[in-house]
Amino acid sequence: MKKRNVFKRIEAKRHLIPVLLVIAVLLSGMCVLPGCSLKGINNTKKEEIDYTVVEDEDLPAELKKLIDEKKGSTLKMTYTTKDYTYMVAGYGTMTTSGYSISVNDVYLGENSIYVDLSLAGPKTQEPVTQRATTPYIVLKTEKREEPVVFKM
Repeated sequence: MKKRNVFKRIEAKRHLIPVLLVIAVLLSGMCVLPGCSLKGINNTKKEEIDYTVVEDEDLPAELKKLIDEKKGSTLKMTYTTKDYTYMVAGYGTMTTSGYSISVNDVYLGENSIYVDLSLAGPKTQEPVTQRATTPYIVLKTEKREEPVVFKM
């Protein structure tokens, strides 16, 4: 009698393994669907956001001070005034001159504003100085309430 119960439990477990495998495959496949990411953030593009790149001399004094304090390391921050939102990103200290930051895209996603940036090093044959530089970029848009996600 006891042998029969043991066999029933073993057979039940055999059927459970394929079911668990199917569930695992389905769950892992969900993250390949468009608009899904492993972090659970849906960043599907909803609309482009108009922005301008702001030069140092046009920055609010308080923001310029914050940037100067933090630009030596990787920098991702926002600063909001009564009328504008500033999105600031930097790559920290580089050993030479010649680095620049490109804006690939700025858009409103499902839950956040996404700022996609790239760092470009000195071009081949470009003269560079052997002094440390701290490349950063400041983008300005009308005042926004959404959080900003930097893709760098």
